[in-house]
Amino acid sequence: MTNAQQEIMQFIEEEDVKFIRLAFCDIYGVQKNISVQRNELKRAFERGIGIDASYLSGFGGDYGEDIFLHPEADTITVLPWRPEHGKVVRMFCSLTYADGTPIESDTRALLRSAVRYAKDKGYRFHFKSELQFYLFKTDESGEKTDVPYDSAGYMDIAPLDKGENVRREICLTLEQMGITPESSHHEAGPGQNEIDFRYSDPLSAADNTVTFMSVVRTIAARNGLYADFSPKPIDDKPGSALHIAASVRNDAGDDLTDYAVAGILHNIPGMTVFLNPTEESFRRFGRQKAPQYITWSEKNRAQLISIRLTEHGNRCAQLRSPDPEANPYLAFALMIYAIIDGIENRYELPAPTDENILLNAEEVKDAPEKLPNNFDKASNAAANSEFIKEHIPDLITRVYCNS
Repeated sequence: MTNAQQEIMQFIEEEDVKFIRLAFCDIYGVQKNISVQRNELKRAFERGIGIDASYLSGFGGDYGEDIFLHPEADTITVLPWRPEHGKVVRMFCSLTYADGTPIESDTRALLRSAVRYAKDKGYRFHFKSELQFYLFKTDESGEKTDVPYDSAGYMDIAPLDKGENVRREICLTLEQMGITPESSHHEAGPGQNEIDFRYSDPLSAADNTVTFMSVVRTIAARNGLYADFSPKPIDDKPGSALHIAASVRNDAGDDLTDYAVAGILHNIPGMTVFLNPTEESFRRFGRQKAPQYITWSEKNRAQLISIRLTEHGNRCAQLRSPDPEANPYLAFALMIYAIIDGIENRYELPAPTDENILLNAEEVKDAPEKLPNNFDKASNAAANSEFIKEHIPDLITRVYCNS
């Protein structure tokens, strides 16, 4: 075992940890886990823990072979809502077959490869997520109802904003897990909330996004509520987004944001089915400030890409089309590859779209290209994209496109 693994073994013993959750994500970014007792951790570190993957989409089909979970020591975190005595910890895992071969549908490994690719080319990335979700009341059986938790609006305060205490509990729980949110507030829809994160390296940012969704669902349930991350839970109200901001610099520290934006704009049609993987995703486009056109702006935040400033004053590109159904590992990897494509090929950035094109598109001369506006169009764009074929394993593309 490595020194880090030995330290974890010592921590498990000293802190009276009874169960270890070995966590991973399926091909859609949905967190899964298997719990083992602490006497199994040494075996997990040395050989991995085998599981039946036949029920996991993209992991081998109905008769797929077992896959093995290999916990990564540096991802350990205590689950604060579990008992203080007999603690439970969680570690993210890498996935292999029995012979040690990496699994091509392990999207966390795909992001790790993208980060390594960027580093080899001299580029450093930082990401942050802004996640929106709805809170709904539950019935006497604990099942979700169609009644939002409150009727507050954008950035309202208590007593209109009933979600304030829930968001506070979420943020405090995340801090206990070593994740520090940047801000939180009520969003525009009834019962809709948003919590934003600080910039971090791509893999940590994706891990934090997955952890966040698990924490929100857990805290909501503890408060008798249901957390809904679907893109359009109420048809005539604002949809929920996963806004992703990316900052990139080369070894010389140059600002590469314009090329980054151009690269994403160039490749976004093929990327869309991975960022918006359900039919419901497309009901959000073009409504209540959700993007519909392949545009960018530094002044109008309603465009597909908004150029923003980080807390350090650096420019960054915020992509606004993804929704919370997206797999963050896959989304971040695609953005890294698209941005590097823009930098390496010096794509020219088109003119910005500063007007509200959602309202007056018919009056705009030479209106910009639209995003794919349904699942079939997005699937076809992915299947025909040379960019996607180069960077995304064919198995993943076939699963996402239902082909």
